Amino acid sequence: MMQKLDNKQSMVWIRVLSVAIPLAVAVLLSLPAKLNLGDWVYNLPHAIGLINTLTSICLIVAYVAIKKKNVALHKKMNSSAFVLGAIFLLLYVLYHASAESTPYGGDDATKYVYYFFLISHILLSIGVVPLVLLAFYYALNGMFDKHKKIVKFTFPIWLYVSVTGVTVYLMISPYYAH
Repeated sequence: MMQKLDNKQSMVWIRVLSVAIPLAVAVLLSLPAKLNLGDWVYNLPHAIGLINTLTSICLIVAYVAIKKKNVALHKKMNSSAFVLGAIFLLLYVLYHASAESTPYGGDDATKYVYYFFLISHILLSIGVVPLVLLAFYYALNGMFDKHKKIVKFTFPIWLYVSVTGVTVYLMISPYYAH
């Protein structure tokens, strides 16, 4: 039988990670000097776009699975989405710590659409971190009433963040230098 996680200690870790992850990303992205990791990093946006696509698919399959009472598939898909999120975060930081940001090159109304998606994606990606961590904590500890309550918010926000990640990637990709 799985041992339940200590509630107080887990909540402290969830709070710490919910602040530390966005803060660390912001600090790493704002470094004045970029790391020199080689030209391979210019392939990372494509991997990041693929990861966001796979995350979206996992989240949708997890949603359908739980609606069909397939708890095992639901767990697998959400766990996969969680792992993909961690990989995304690592690759995102590597890319932005070693390559200059690509400006959006469109000069028509699409730039407003692009910036709407980009800004809402960034803001909601910060807010979804504690929601995802809490949803996983509740599920892992059999607190399914709390899990169900929080995923009503977590799922649509997480799905929006992953889909808009793909959208932003598709909109900016023609302007990549490499």
